[in-house]
Amino acid sequence: MTSFVLLTFAAAFLLSAAATALMRRLAPRWGLVDAPDAARKVHTSPTPLGGGVAVWFAVIAPLLGGVAAAAAIRSGWAPESIAPDALRPHLTGAGAKMPTLLTVLGAGTVLAAVGLWDDRRGLPWGWRLLVQFGCAAAVVAAGVRFSLFLPDLPGRIAAAGLTALWLVVLTNAFNFLDNMNGLCSGTAAIAAGVLAAIMLFSLPRPHWFVGAMTLTLCGALVGFLFHNWRGRIFLGDAGSTFVGFMLAVCCALGTFYEAPVEGAGAGIHGFGNHVILAPLCVLAVPLYDFATVITIRLRDGASPFRPDRNHFSHRLNDRGLSKRGAVKTVWLCTLVTGLAGLLLYRVDGWIGAGLAVAIVAGVLGIVAVLEFSTGRDGAVMPGLVPRPPSDGPSSS
Repeated sequence: MTSFVLLTFAAAFLLSAAATALMRRLAPRWGLVDAPDAARKVHTSPTPLGGGVAVWFAVIAPLLGGVAAAAAIRSGWAPESIAPDALRPHLTGAGAKMPTLLTVLGAGTVLAAVGLWDDRRGLPWGWRLLVQFGCAAAVVAAGVRFSLFLPDLPGRIAAAGLTALWLVVLTNAFNFLDNMNGLCSGTAAIAAGVLAAIMLFSLPRPHWFVGAMTLTLCGALVGFLFHNWRGRIFLGDAGSTFVGFMLAVCCALGTFYEAPVEGAGAGIHGFGNHVILAPLCVLAVPLYDFATVITIRLRDGASPFRPDRNHFSHRLNDRGLSKRGAVKTVWLCTLVTGLAGLLLYRVDGWIGAGLAVAIVAGVLGIVAVLEFSTGRDGAVMPGLVPRPPSDGPSSS
């Protein structure tokens, strides 16, 4: 188990760190540069945008390598001894999941390519949404869908529709979240790490397939974060949409993929049905940002996809937190809500689940107070004194 975790994470981390360093040189030659825009962006100098390509490569390469190795072992072209001991009994099952994995990676690649085009030349949001729903439909058709505990055909139709909506919402939520150095990549890395802990340590049997995906994604994001934290390179739409889509798929595959166990009160993997709330807890912060930004834009009569400075992190920054302070606040909130999601696998029944959800609601409530409260004269809250800019350039 330990060797599997370290190998999966380390491979993606090293690939991402090296590929991001390469993209820092190549992106300007390809015209992938994000220019400052005081109206809605917080960075102050032109910055390469190719980080998403590096993250995509660092996720795709190890997973495809694992697929190729499993296929070689199953066909007799390679000795079984090359696989870790804990994984050898699962090689046959891995073969059954290969079509699903290839569909997911193919859909993620399409979204990354569309995001790259948007980074380079711009693309209307309607076209981006159309592609996103198409990719979501392909993945759902491949068997990735929630289990809603509803019977027969109506349940399958509802599960398919909700899964597709979930994939598109999370894809855009992380795209929205990519507006400061380390914000999207760090938040996604924390969420992926929590999901990996659920898949590998919180279930009666480790789910190696989804665990490998989440660990690979986490390693790739941390490798990129070493370059992104000081604003040397940004994810761009290619990276943020790919990351959001892959996290959404991992939630659907891991938490909801298997059919519920027969019996009174039995739910996913033998747990109560309350564990269906786990993804909402783990990803509560990106979903909160997405919901509040959309609400503010609609209230102001603007397009819900018009870029602006109404994001969670911007609102914290406007209240006096430094950019890095705002990012770290988002990270910490994500960690706390993620731990609440992990707690759902340690409690019995809906009463315990309600307490975990209450923790999440409390964290978001504190955030809302920090964001929207003002002094009596309309000034920012006392004690949150704006600091001079000292964080270096930040992403849009």
